[in-house]
Parts: sequence; C-alpha cells; structure tokens
Amino acid sequence: MPFVPSYIALHRTGELRSRAAALRAMLGSCTICPHDCGNNRLKGEIARCYSGELPVVSAYTPHFGEEPALVGTHGVGNIFFGNCNLRCVYCQNYLISQNHKLEIQNETTIGRLACMMIELQEKGCHAIGFVSPTHFVPQIVMALETAAGAGLRVPLIYNTNAYDSVQVLRLLDGIIDIYLPDLKYGDDAMGREYSKVDGYARHARNAVIEMHRQVGGVPVTGDDGLIKRGLIIRHLVLPNDIAASRETLTWIRDTLGPETTLSVMSQYFPTHRALTMPLLDRKLRESEYMKVITLVEKLGMENGWAQEFEASDYYRPEFEDRDRPFKGEADNETSDVEHTGRDGA
Repeated sequence: MPFVPSYIALHRTGELRSRAAALRAMLGSCTICPHDCGNNRLKGEIARCYSGELPVVSAYTPHFGEEPALVGTHGVGNIFFGNCNLRCVYCQNYLISQNHKLEIQNETTIGRLACMMIELQEKGCHAIGFVSPTHFVPQIVMALETAAGAGLRVPLIYNTNAYDSVQVLRLLDGIIDIYLPDLKYGDDAMGREYSKVDGYARHARNAVIEMHRQVGGVPVTGDDGLIKRGLIIRHLVLPNDIAASRETLTWIRDTLGPETTLSVMSQYFPTHRALTMPLLDRKLRESEYMKVITLVEKLGMENGWAQEFEASDYYRPEFEDRDRPFKGEADNETSDVEHTGRDGA
C-alpha cells in the first residue's frame, strides 16, 4: 500500500494552517530554537541565527549523498537553508551557514519555497530534505501548507544539527516524517568551544527524545524499500575525540535502545576556522574512526550505516556553485556508506 505522509491529513483538516500560524507567532519574540533570542523577526530584527522573517535558501537540488535507504535512484530533494543557529568552527557548509551578509541575497518568499518543494518532487526525488531547517521552521510549515494544496505527496526529512526547541518540535508532530539529527557532542563544554552554543548536549538530547517519541525507533519502509518514516541519528567522528563519541553512543543505546538506527560519519576534514585550531587542524585518523566503529559493535547497535573512512577525500560541498554543490556524487552516490545492519526496517 502506498505511503501517505501524515501532513496530507493535517492539511485537509486545517490543522496544518493552525500549526503554521502558531509557529509564525513565535517569530514575534523569537523562541524558535534554544537560544530564545526574543527578537521580533516579523519586524526584521535579526536573531543569533542572523535571520529575519524571510527564509534564506542557498541551494535546492536532488542530492545523492544521504543514506542509501533515503536516496534510492532519484535522490533526496534537498533544500539548503542559509545561515544557522550554530557557529561550528569546522562547518563544511560555512559558505552558506556563516556568511549572512552574502546570503541575504538568497532571501525568498513563502510561495517560492513551496514551489521548490513541488519542483523537486516533479524531478522524481523520493523525499524533500530540509537541511539546517531549525531557524526557518515557521516559514517551512507555511510553505508546506501551500505545497500540500498543490499536490506535494512525498515524505519530509528534517536534517538538523539537533539544537532544536522541544516546543517547536511538538508542533512538527505529524508534519515531519523522517528526523535526521546530527548529535555533535556528548559534552556541553565542547559545544561551547567549537559551535558557540550553551547546553548543546542537554538540548540536543531532549530534542532527539522528542523526535523518537513522534516517529519511533524502527524506521518504516515503503514498497520501494526506502525509509518513509523514522529516526536516523548521525554522528560525525571528530579528531581527538572532541565529539565524545562514547558518551553520545552510550546515551543513545541506553535511552533510546540498541535498535536505534545510526549513521556514523568519517567525512570530517579541516576547513574554515578549524584550520587554525590545534585539535582540529588535521584529518581524522583511521585508528580514531575504527575505535568508534568497534564501540558501536560492542554496544550491540546493529542498525544503520558507517561511511567508508575515505569519505572525506570526496565528500566536499562546493557552494560556490549553487546549482551543483556536490559534484562528486555521480561517482559516489552510495559508495561512501557501508551497511552495518538491516536498515532498521
């Protein structure tokens, strides 16, 4: 039986419009993320994410670099939002996430954002992926109201740094089909040092617990074998164990269960400000990565994927070209990910 996203029913009952209105109201004294800036973004006041009322879309394109059970044959239709509520010193997307003076030229309307979703569906994309969506959740839901009315029917992926508000996530219950958070740190001190935010581990863990409550621990697959609903937790391994991988992975196992689907990533490479930071100014060592892979096995976590260690050699976004920022994908659509379990299905 074909999968029907839950947001379709919410649109038909008018609930989607009510959620959009509630989220938009939160922009009046912004509490969209844990920063709780209080700025009136509806009047153009810029919050810590360097964003006001209009959404900033830096690029939108079919993308083949996500996990195989999301990508399929036609890719995920990713919409890359500009600006960010984090300031990661090693951000691979820093050209769009930390360059607000330039990204302001990529402000768009709610109507145009809705059209982007429809265009990506018409290209055959199996899902719409919102990349770095946290600071634009109200605008996304407002655009979804329009897109659903225009025939959008594919699952929605919330691809986030996990520094999300639980209150906001509750308003996304039944709207988002697949949560794809990146749990960056197991230690708040590292979040403060390398991403310039307070309480990262606490806020991110609470957010992931809410995501798990909404979509469960075992992903649901469709007739095409692709994930249609569920939670996939990403974890980027960093040099010198800055990510505190043992603490993070143990927390996932103990809190959410060993069946939780993981995506362990090796694609770190020194870029942006990390080039001048002693603990981050080198590539990940294979021994560091294999230590984490071994830990996953010892914890009994069998579902998910692990990138090939060499992923950092070819997974390098180039946002100088907004139309095709991932040029290496034609040769590496799924080769950068090795299967470690049963897809969580």
